[in-house]
Amino acid sequence: MDFINSYNPFGLMFTLFPIMFIIVFGVIIFSIVKNISVNMHNNKQPVIPVEAKVVTKRYNVSTHHNSTDNNMHHSSSTYYYVTFELNNGERLEFPVPSYEFGMLVEGDSGTLSFQGTRFVSFIRM
Repeated sequence: MDFINSYNPFGLMFTLFPIMFIIVFGVIIFSIVKNISVNMHNNKQPVIPVEAKVVTKRYNVSTHHNSTDNNMHHSSSTYYYVTFELNNGERLEFPVPSYEFGMLVEGDSGTLSFQGTRFVSFIRM
């Protein structure tokens, strides 16, 4: 009988909430630090121009659903990627802006410029 009277469901919530808050906050901080370090690494790299060919293009659409006060909100984000093949057979995939994605056609040959893991430009021959 003492267990039933002493059980407090809110006690569990007050214990788990700070733990979950710390975990979520830690993941956010980790993501920010990782993005900053990748950008700093890319900024230190030289811009490398190489002869390449557009091999494949792909995109990834992520949708977001949000409901508040009986209203449903939908939004989406589209990320574009292009794979280039260098003259030595090596393939590199880069995220590219939407305007570049639309201008590139599979089979195009030209000069790819990149800086670390960052796409800079592609100039057709």
